[in-house]
Amino acid sequence: MCLSTAYKSNEPDSIIMEYVSRIDIDGKQVTLTDVMGDRKTVEGTVVMVDLTGGVVKIQCD
Repeated sequence: MCLSTAYKSNEPDSIIMEYVSRIDIDGKQVTLTDVMGDRKTVEGTVVMVDLTGGVVKIQCD
């Protein structure tokens, strides 16, 4: 199972959510769901996904 950590792209140490298993995008709404089913929605744009390293970077508005 590949899980990722989502970060704010302009603040590399700022974790939005850990153990992300699903990402849904609807316009500027990025909804992250973790392995336990908890969800967090942020307004922004996905700028980078590293599936091997488990990193997602989101430019938050």
